[in-house]
Amino acid sequence: MFQSIVRGGAAGAAGTTVLNAVTYADMAWRGRPASEAPAQVVDRLSREIGRPVPGSDGGRENRLSGLGALSGIAVGCGTGAAVALLRRAGVELPWWLGGVLTGALAMAATDLPMARLGVTDPTSWSARDWASDAVPHLLYGLVTYGAVAAADRGR
Repeated sequence: MFQSIVRGGAAGAAGTTVLNAVTYADMAWRGRPASEAPAQVVDRLSREIGRPVPGSDGGRENRLSGLGALSGIAVGCGTGAAVALLRRAGVELPWWLGGVLTGALAMAATDLPMARLGVTDPTSWSARDWASDAVPHLLYGLVTYGAVAAADRGR
């Protein structure tokens, strides 16, 4: 089981790299800024548990930005590990379907907390906003599920 978790985490890291590359390419293409939502989620969660991120002025904002990025990596690796465990339990899907569902799972793992905490309201997103979120997550899912499936074939 531990090997499945490690392989899944590595697959999730590969998928996260693709998600980040596509996101940064979109930022460069459209000239849009980085999302502040991950940092806002970390800020709100840390306050809710009574452990606000320390610092003042720029130092605190930089910590929140770094923690927001790290939380995205954790979600990506964690989703990959979960998918690998599901495959180990016998849930094996065609690559394309497993990829779409893996991407949807990762997207839900990031967007639902943002909505619950009031950081964003997906019902107010434009089609472009949805595409900016859905396309990188879809590619994440295809790469992650593909890597998990390939690792399973290599066992």
